[in-house]
Parts: sequence; C-alpha cells; structure tokens
Amino acid sequence: MANLDKTGQITDLVKSILSVDNQYFVVKVSIRPVNHFSVFVDGDAGVTIEKCVQINRALYKKIVEQGICNDGEFSLEVSSPGVDEPLTLPRQYVKNIGRIVEVEHSDGRKFEGKLLSADEASIQLEEEKGKGKKKEIIQHFLLIKDIKSTIVKLIFK
Repeated sequence: MANLDKTGQITDLVKSILSVDNQYFVVKVSIRPVNHFSVFVDGDAGVTIEKCVQINRALYKKIVEQGICNDGEFSLEVSSPGVDEPLTLPRQYVKNIGRIVEVEHSDGRKFEGKLLSADEASIQLEEEKGKGKKKEIIQHFLLIKDIKSTIVKLIFK
C-alpha cells in the first residue's frame, strides 16, 4: 500500500477517534520509512499527554483492525505540535490569538507582532515599530493562503 494511501487512511481514523470530542483536531499525519507513523493533534485548549496516550491506543487498535498494518509491524507516535512547528490550520491561528507570532509572507516579507484576530481565511496582526515618540503601531491583514509560515514566538520576561 502506498504511503499516501496510508496517510489518508490514518488521517481518517484519527478524525473518527477525535469526532467524539470536537475540541481536538488533526494537524498533520506523516509516515517515515519502515511504517513509522507520526500523528500531530491539537486542541482548542491544548492537548495533554494523557489525551495523546488515549488517542495512540485507540489509533493503534484501529490500524490493526482495519488491516492497514499488522500488529508489531509499525510504530506509532501521537503528540501535539512542538513550539517550533509552524501554524498550518486556521483553527491553530484562532487558538493563538493574543500571542506574539512571526509571519513569513509568500512574497518574502516578514512580520512580527501580536495576533489580534483570525478566521478561516485571514489573520490580523499588530506590529510595533520604533521606540518612544517614534513608536508606531501597524496593523496587517493577511490572507492565510498567502502565508508561507507562522511561528509562535516564546517571550521570556
């Protein structure tokens, strides 16, 4: 079975597992050589390790039951996307409203600022430039389809 077929099947299985609690969603499913499945899930209020373990157990069982792979012939990793993973879904943008993000536009421009709002198609970002009397606040409205990548910045005070 081709990896693309398996990726789609695994994605569908994860969605069915998550459908009982709509606060969780699939971010990405990937397959590395020798049937190593990596599944990234997130939640509107984050996702706990316990939830990842629960999803992992249910998914493993379904993979075997569906005949995608035999028991013991694959490895499965379920986790939340790390802080260095870019935002890819509109739902992730909504979850991160109020945080500082770095956005790279598809035309190469870069913006850093507070994520003010987000919907299915666009985001609003507030960028501060300069200091003191020369400080200016610029609001950017960007279409998600035109964004190359967005990373949440970790701010330590």
